[in-house]
Amino acid sequence: MTLENSIKDTITKKLEDGTVEKLIEEQLEKGVVNALENLFRSYGDVTKIIEEKVKSVMVPYLESYDYSQYITKLDTVLVDVLQNSALENKQLLNNFKNLMITEDKVKHLNVSDLYKHWMDYVGKNIDTNKLEVDYDDGVSYEYAEVTLEVEYSEERLWGSYEYANLIFECEKDEEMNQSIRLHRWKESKDKGWDIERHEVKDLKSLRHLNDFEILLMKLNQNYTTLIIDIESDSDCVEVEAKPEATFS
Repeated sequence: MTLENSIKDTITKKLEDGTVEKLIEEQLEKGVVNALENLFRSYGDVTKIIEEKVKSVMVPYLESYDYSQYITKLDTVLVDVLQNSALENKQLLNNFKNLMITEDKVKHLNVSDLYKHWMDYVGKNIDTNKLEVDYDDGVSYEYAEVTLEVEYSEERLWGSYEYANLIFECEKDEEMNQSIRLHRWKESKDKGWDIERHEVKDLKSLRHLNDFEILLMKLNQNYTTLIIDIESDSDCVEVEAKPEATFS
């Protein structure tokens, strides 16, 4: 039996006998960061040769494998781990779960729809300390004014790409702002724009990503293209949090 076939047989057995979900739970509980960092360290020339050989077989094989039957089990394991994790690791594990548990891939998404996703994020996460309290009709925070704008870059005539920046801004809280770099082939005027996003370099950085950034990463890794159906817009976002009523 060749090394390639042996690797494939081993992977198949482990995927089918429930080892996958067991290992996920164990590794997450021991510490996702340390486990994966140690796993991918290089120890010498011999290790590199073996690693390249194994990767040449494992990566294509794992990419083509149907994992749909494990999604529900993986979700259950991650929920259990999240409920028993220290507070400082909850954001990291939540983001890890959101990246791993994928819905149906979207091939194309309108900018107007992405704008709505961002407005939902603003409504849930805006810093209410920067907002006034409105007492005119009950007790609520003032609406947050937001804008969308597409800025096209002037590129060299000989360049193969054209670029644009998709800018979402919140007047009351600059932490909500997003500038999303887009690009596409000049020859493909009728096609959508690709999102330029940096991938996560290590698991520690997952702790600092917000829900909207995770959404952009998922769109990027699913090769979802953006259709610029609107180039500018403005709205008032209703804030989800409710203030406590105080009367003098």
